[in-house]
Amino acid sequence: MTALFAGFFTALSLIAAIGAQNAFVLRQGLRREHVLFVVLACALSDALLIAAGVAGFGTLATLAPWITTAMLYAGAAFLIVYGALRFKAALRGGEALRPAHGTVVSLGRTLTTVLVLTWANPHVYLDTVVLLGAISAQYAPQHWIFATGAIAGSFAFFTALGFGARLLAPLFANPRAWVWLEMIVGLTMWIIAAALIFGA
Repeated sequence: MTALFAGFFTALSLIAAIGAQNAFVLRQGLRREHVLFVVLACALSDALLIAAGVAGFGTLATLAPWITTAMLYAGAAFLIVYGALRFKAALRGGEALRPAHGTVVSLGRTLTTVLVLTWANPHVYLDTVVLLGAISAQYAPQHWIFATGAIAGSFAFFTALGFGARLLAPLFANPRAWVWLEMIVGLTMWIIAAALIFGA
């Protein structure tokens, strides 16, 4: 259960950071257009990348045990920088989310957009393949339980973001809501980094 919950909450903290993909999912949820397909595209993409990261790191750690420690500290350094960037974004202030109104975009075009936002984003590989792959090695031989938790976290996040967006519309029209979210994500990044460093 420790590995499962660790995977779940680590994945949540990583993908909750404001970015183009999440903003797009939120906009689709606010507009109530193709929400199920957008959520599935994001969550299934994450599942594939998380599985690749966990599988790759399991094999790599067997061949070169030192790589686990190296990637642990590299992952912690990445989290520290990533958290700092979130605090920097909070200091700059937020932007109100006002989705564009107009004609309904086709499902094909919508899926193309969300897949490009997902797979063309270099951070998605750092978050899922590299970082979650490295952290999962700390839970061996339960690394696949960690992966299951991480995948569940991804599905939970995108489902809540897409289908819960209509409830958040008044809140995220206020730029200060984005500021608070950035600060929460930044703090979470630093807490995870500290846990990795001091738990090594």
